[in-house]
Amino acid sequence: MSTLRNKVQLIGNIGSDPKVTVLESGSKTVRFSMATNEYYRNAKGEKVQSTQWHNVVAWDKKADVIEKYAHKGKEIAIEGRLISRSYTNEMDVKCYVTEILATEIMLLGAKESNGGSPKPEQATTNSKEQKTVSKANDGKVEKAA
Repeated sequence: MSTLRNKVQLIGNIGSDPKVTVLESGSKTVRFSMATNEYYRNAKGEKVQSTQWHNVVAWDKKADVIEKYAHKGKEIAIEGRLISRSYTNEMDVKCYVTEILATEIMLLGAKESNGGSPKPEQATTNSKEQKTVSKANDGKVEKAA
C-alpha cells in the first residue's frame, strides 16, 4: 500500500511551451503547465467541459525528452507526486505553490512531421509512436526507454 501514497496520474495537453533551466551542477529541469479536461452533463442536459490546470516539473533525462519532443498543445501522460513549497516574491509576499514532480512521462498522439500537427485520423497511437521515460533512484539517476 505504500506505493499508493502521494501518486498522481494525468493525461492532458501541455498549456505552454516548456521552460528549460540548466543548473550550475549540470542538472536540467523543465517546467510546464498542463490542462486536463472533464466532461459532464449539467441539470439541463447540456454537455459541459471543466478544465483543470496543473504545474509540472521534470528533471534530467525526462527534461531532455520534453525539451526535444513536447510543445504547447501536445498530449502527454504523466505520473508523479505532489510537491508543495513556498517562497517570498519581490513584493515580500509569501506565495505557496503545488507542483507535480513527474517520475514517468509518455508522449501521446501521432508522430509529427515537418513541425505540423497530426491529422485527426492519425491521433491514435501505437507503441512505436510513444516515447517513455522511466525513473530509478527517485528522479536522480534516470534512463530513457
